Amino acid sequence: MPVSLSSISAPLILTLRLDPAAQAHFDELRQRHFPPERNFLAAHVTLFHHLPGEEAPAITRFLTEWAANLAPLTLRVAGLRFLGRGVAYDLANDELLRRHRELQTAWAAWLTPQDQQRLRPHVTVQNKVAPDVARTLHTQLAADFQPFEVQATGVQLWAYRGGPWEALREVAFGQPAPATTTSNN
Repeated sequence: MPVSLSSISAPLILTLRLDPAAQAHFDELRQRHFPPERNFLAAHVTLFHHLPGEEAPAITRFLTEWAANLAPLTLRVAGLRFLGRGVAYDLANDELLRRHRELQTAWAAWLTPQDQQRLRPHVTVQNKVAPDVARTLHTQLAADFQPFEVQATGVQLWAYRGGPWEALREVAFGQPAPATTTSNN
């Protein structure tokens, strides 16, 4: 059952929804390489880190209308990124960057400095480890890495309450916005 959006005070996070096979692949890598005591989340591609919770109804309405005419995106998993204390897979798609800029423009008044930056889409599979551990994993994964493709099928809105994220809404690309009815009563 969907969570009521009318009384959310927690910051919101917006992520890209990946196709089930890609999600399972990155979840498995994250399960294997992320420190278990810090691994509270499924693998994800963060689009926005801190949207205002009190704007959840407006954000959800906007996302539903915005995504209705968008087709799923094919993302290229282009390479590995060494994070210093972790490892991520870089994603590439110019259309994703354009769509992200549309959202930045629509929500400009709400964005933190971090969310005003150019999107560098990635999936983190290891973080918060010693640099030598991260370097070793980066080397191992890079040794036989071949670019591959995954599908982005929509977006997911989450509430951040200090621990695991609370799922609020999923909005699929290419799904018509629900019709609104009016009453003359």
